[in-house]
Amino acid sequence: MTDLHSVWLIAVIAAVTALLRFLPFLIFGSRETPTFVTYLGKVLPYAVMGMLVVYCLRNISFVASPHGIPELLSVALVALLHLWKRNTLLSIIGGTACYMVLVQVVF
Repeated sequence: MTDLHSVWLIAVIAAVTALLRFLPFLIFGSRETPTFVTYLGKVLPYAVMGMLVVYCLRNISFVASPHGIPELLSVALVALLHLWKRNTLLSIIGGTACYMVLVQVVF
């Protein structure tokens, strides 16, 4: 890839990113945000998190060793941390660290 090609690529990516950031303001202007868009803003984060959980746990084999134990323990830790501290970042980091330790050291 030439330097000019790299510059054009970065310029296009920057322009598209800026357009996507400003698009809601261009579409809605000073009008009130439609109720459907507000509704989507409330429910989509939970739907995305649910899809990510399903995606992460889709290949667990309960019949083969380690029988899904690292995954289930990590999910339980994420739930407990979140119920205890209500801190999403702490829950994610704690669950990831727990899973990596279990997979790399224990199992």
